[in-house]
Amino acid sequence: MKILVTGGAGFIGSAVVRLAIGRGHEVVNLDALTYAACLDNVASVADNPNYAFVQADIRDRAAMDAALATHTPDAIMHLAAESHVDRSIDGPGAFIDTNVMGTYTLLEAARAYWEGQGRPEAFRFHHISTDEVFGSLGTTGMFTETTPYDPRSPYSASKAASDHLVRAWQHTYGLPVVLTNCSNNYGPYHFPEKLIPVIILNALAGKDLAIYGDGSNVRDWLYVEDHADALLCVLDKGALGESYNIGGENERTNLELVQTLCTILDAKRPKAAGTYADQITFVTDRPGHDARYAIDPTRMRDELGWHPSVTVEEGLERTVEWYLNNEAWWRALQDRDGVGTRLGTG
Repeated sequence: MKILVTGGAGFIGSAVVRLAIGRGHEVVNLDALTYAACLDNVASVADNPNYAFVQADIRDRAAMDAALATHTPDAIMHLAAESHVDRSIDGPGAFIDTNVMGTYTLLEAARAYWEGQGRPEAFRFHHISTDEVFGSLGTTGMFTETTPYDPRSPYSASKAASDHLVRAWQHTYGLPVVLTNCSNNYGPYHFPEKLIPVIILNALAGKDLAIYGDGSNVRDWLYVEDHADALLCVLDKGALGESYNIGGENERTNLELVQTLCTILDAKRPKAAGTYADQITFVTDRPGHDARYAIDPTRMRDELGWHPSVTVEEGLERTVEWYLNNEAWWRALQDRDGVGTRLGTG
């Protein structure tokens, strides 16, 4: 299969690109190379004859038409998005522009391409989204594919809007789509603005390990390489017009997660005195911070036979090891916009 991946130089997108190439697919990586993108993420496959890179913005209709006409993909996997909640609090406009208008532009380009190709039945537009569109849970319950949308941040609202657009293009125009909503990802090549890489790098630098509020917010953690595997599974076997929730089945509070990272670092790179947990501090909570996310993975298990292969403890150990062994990668990103600075204080 030839797959056009938008956002393929980002965190999740690059994991999809690497895995798809490894499985023998042809991949066209289309990325605008904004602040969180890094071509080093796909350096391991850059010389593969099945790999091509296009620098283009999903908001640019002419560029989308050209990329589709030139590369004639069998499927589009749409991962390009602004994705950092804190940044969306400070500057929501960029999230509306990219996540809503960009998705609209890509959908229109995909529809024109699909119709121009004779509306092939095998074509798929796979839209990758987040569990944050469902809002916040209490201490019990899980998000299913039929959970009503209730986004609480500019980021999640923009992703909810893009989800609705994709479904509308399927119902109105017949565009063959599948959708997925995932839980929190982590793993290698994670841009150092999200919780796990920030904690690892701040711990190594001897800085405070800041936790929002009291650290009781709960997330379901999904190892990024498991997520990439799930996405290719849905692209291959997912039912037309359906959505699938992809979770790691690894719920942890933010405090528990940080404490686990500290324990792993204590074992792998001990401090001269004390433990990394000594650096934990608590700071003012994020505005509108959702209490808990949790994915019900029943549809992925029962219909597609997929389940995560990595526990959060295994995945965190692999992640810490990767950051310890790839200092040149994260050092090169330290001067990028927002890295090392708290955003989203409202």
